[in-house]
Amino acid sequence: MADTYTAKDITVLEGLEPVRKRPGMYIGGVGTTGLHHLVWEILDNSVDEAMNGFASNITVTLHADGSSVTISDDGRGIPVDKHPKTKKSALEVIFTMLHAGAKFEHGLYKTAGGLHGVGASVVNALSKELVAKVKRDGSLWEEHFHQGKPVGQLKKVGPARGTGTTVYFHPDPTIFPKIDFDPILIAERLEVASYLHKGLKVTFENEVTGERQVYAHDEGIGDYLRRILAERSAKPIHEAPFVLARENGVRLDLVLQWTEATEEHIRSYVNGIPTGSGGTHETGLRAGIGKAVRNFIETHNLSPKGVTLTAEDIREGLVGVLSVFMQEPQFQGQTKDRLNNPELVSVVDSMVRPALEHWLNENISVAEAILARIILAARAREASRAAQQEVTRKSSGSSRLTLPGKLSDCGHPGREDSELFVVEGDSAGGSAKQGRDRARQAILPLRGKVLNTESLSLAKVLENKELTDLVTALGCGLGKNFDIARLRYGKVIILADADSDGNHIATLLLTFIYRHLPQLIACGKVYLAQPPLYRIDIAKETHWAFDDAHKDRLLKQHAKSGGRATPEITRFKGLGEMMPKVLWETTLSPKTRRLLRVDIADQLVTDRVINELMGRDASARFRFIMERAEEAEELDV
Repeated sequence: MADTYTAKDITVLEGLEPVRKRPGMYIGGVGTTGLHHLVWEILDNSVDEAMNGFASNITVTLHADGSSVTISDDGRGIPVDKHPKTKKSALEVIFTMLHAGAKFEHGLYKTAGGLHGVGASVVNALSKELVAKVKRDGSLWEEHFHQGKPVGQLKKVGPARGTGTTVYFHPDPTIFPKIDFDPILIAERLEVASYLHKGLKVTFENEVTGERQVYAHDEGIGDYLRRILAERSAKPIHEAPFVLARENGVRLDLVLQWTEATEEHIRSYVNGIPTGSGGTHETGLRAGIGKAVRNFIETHNLSPKGVTLTAEDIREGLVGVLSVFMQEPQFQGQTKDRLNNPELVSVVDSMVRPALEHWLNENISVAEAILARIILAARAREASRAAQQEVTRKSSGSSRLTLPGKLSDCGHPGREDSELFVVEGDSAGGSAKQGRDRARQAILPLRGKVLNTESLSLAKVLENKELTDLVTALGCGLGKNFDIARLRYGKVIILADADSDGNHIATLLLTFIYRHLPQLIACGKVYLAQPPLYRIDIAKETHWAFDDAHKDRLLKQHAKSGGRATPEITRFKGLGEMMPKVLWETTLSPKTRRLLRVDIADQLVTDRVINELMGRDASARFRFIMERAEEAEELDV
């Protein structure tokens, strides 16, 4: 560390240097989310052309290398003439200067998703190579860039028919540790764009697999709602959804339907950009829904006796899509995940409330079905609260007498290095109890497969003894009474058999924790243990294989090494078959085990992925989870 601190120590970053030095500020990070944000930035510019009536076709190509993308549209094409201030072509200005664009004034774009004038230049700055091609004025123009800097001048390549912009980019491997685009994620974003913008045709060319998908939806978000209902297996309680299209300074498209599901699910967008963290437009929507329903109840004197309706009761089971288009959206950061415009609360409220109230009054039978659904939610909530308070009361005491009888507690619960192993069955529990470190490892065996809690109310969940035993053993309560400070263990480790049945049980436990104890995942307390499925003895050496693929690799390595000894392979039918010493050496000992920490920031714990998991077989679900789990501890075994 230098002792002096003067003006010469101040670094001034110019041009696109700030982006390359601190990419997280512009794209949220250099992981999977940040990598795909590059695609969204260029895509949003093409969608802006379509949104304003200048384009009707967008094509996204994922090239055969899986690490480069081309996005093209038939819009007006980026201008190529000289900019009066910089004396450079407008195309070069857009791709090499931050805060340069045509969306700061209202003359050329009525609404837009690309607002800050940094998207194209950020993508360029973070790309090893970027090529921009423009068709306009009867000619094709082209310019190449390397790490944000022009390689040569803008060139007229030749004549061209039509207009449009094409951008090819390859992210810079010196910025991104892993460049591997997810075609499923890209296809999802493209299909959503086709729902939100009627008349837009979006094509996805996946050169990795040779597949080609075309998305076009004439009914817009109405089609989108039907898809969401099918994905979530949500059964509507009324046939026709509530549909609203209004424009009063702000354009609003909305579709709503109450279902038998136990959760509210609203997907919101601003100028075609998904706002996963919501914002003021969602606040206005919820306010309008609540006021409309309460006004209907008061008008028809339908207030239920013996139960108080909350805003959450009114929206339980509600599924919908909200799409807002406006001139000056104020997003929370460049990643645009949340809308901050305060005026949108009253604007959306004033559009939704009278329209929904009128719809309810015009469709009395539908309104009565919705009200019955709301009253049912309120009664279930009150029953859940009573059951939850009972479980919390039992789990809040410090006495060992309140703990489940099947729990073999450790000598020092509450310490940071203490661990609770949730194991499958009494047999496995017996081996784990004998093989554990009694001072710091507790064992809780669960009988059979626990409930699939994905679509169950909390009251129903808490009727299950296995799950209430787990909550009691953890000691931290759940729901509004959750307190991480009362958690009795530093790690909660799911230890199931290495076969497909064990994978299924682990998935069900993760679903319960995610739905009802998500704070445990957010605090990094939940882990998946990886017990071996095979024991392979070769001469005097013993190897442990975690699955069939691992076993095959070990056998191939033995064959390549020229070993003559015949491998003896033992497949464990379950953890209960393992001797306590073997279970300790392979799974329980911190020195030799493998643990995967479940990370709430990853794609594992999103509604979309949970629904995707529930539609797969057990082994496929577990592989999906393991691929997205963060390796917190992986030591040689």
